[in-house]
Amino acid sequence: MSKQKKTFYSIFFESIGLYFSHFNKFIKYMTFPILGQVFGLGLILLISQIYSANLPKIIEKYPSFNNLSTLVLVTFIITLPGLAIFCKAFWEYLIAYGSINSMYANLAKSGRIYDFDAHRELIKRRTASFVGLWLLISIFSLLAICPFFTLICAIFTVYFVLIFQVFVFEPELSPFGCARKSLILIKGHFAQTFILITLSLILTYFLIPNVLTKGLEILGFNDILSNLIMPLLTSFPEIDLELYGIGNFNHSSIAMFIIQITLAQIFIQYTLPMRSILWSLWYKELNGDISQTTVHSSTKKTKTSKRPSEKLMEESHKKYSKKKLDDNILRRAMEKDEDE
Repeated sequence: MSKQKKTFYSIFFESIGLYFSHFNKFIKYMTFPILGQVFGLGLILLISQIYSANLPKIIEKYPSFNNLSTLVLVTFIITLPGLAIFCKAFWEYLIAYGSINSMYANLAKSGRIYDFDAHRELIKRRTASFVGLWLLISIFSLLAICPFFTLICAIFTVYFVLIFQVFVFEPELSPFGCARKSLILIKGHFAQTFILITLSLILTYFLIPNVLTKGLEILGFNDILSNLIMPLLTSFPEIDLELYGIGNFNHSSIAMFIIQITLAQIFIQYTLPMRSILWSLWYKELNGDISQTTVHSSTKKTKTSKRPSEKLMEESHKKYSKKKLDDNILRRAMEKDEDE
């Protein structure tokens, strides 16, 4: 009996259900990668503001600080803690693009999500390929900025939307191989994929962030946060933007704008698991279609193909067996914990 195919809109709603049914796990996993970035940047700005405010007194007491090279060096040193926190959190956020797909594979197999370190390790042990993948995406994004390539890149964005899922579930492929496989999967399903992207963007980039931000504004939370950053903003002179035809903004309105943008970005990042689950489901659906086509077109009888998660584990063990790694860490990422 053949497996019933899922429609793209049923996959969309299934991803929402899986995300909210394991909401507490995803919130726990994403908190440092997201809030760590905010805290790191905030620490950099706070320390820089305190340093600049007290700089005249420091120079008066220590004349050697009245030197450009010294000022730059000291500024770099005092901002290192915040920079280190930001970089660590940002890297973990990039890792989440792959590790959440591994979590989905575990969720589909065992019905649970646990052992975050094991899922992160599945990506970190392939750091070179992962960085290469992000480098490829960065070059593609830079090309998209050029108006001549914008439309072309927008079309290819649809074709490359499954690139992280291919990276996780087919670890033998290079970054270029991941892009090629994603293109093959989407070929013939462009319209459906485009609709899924549109629905995902509306929900996670517009609807959820705006509703939550508006709710916090009604509760007065935005005012509290804006008042916290006012001392930093008042250290800068007000700019009369009417001279540029934009309109005049005082420190209060600028503070509120910064808070709203920051909160919206935080909420968008917290919905990354929903988007990753959506594309993992879509990958599984489309990759199944390709597997069935290959089987039917061949004259040789083949065994039923392994699950993407099982193939991932087998290939990862084979390719990276020489690296020093806890023998159980990958098993814990995919197998059900027997102790619970």
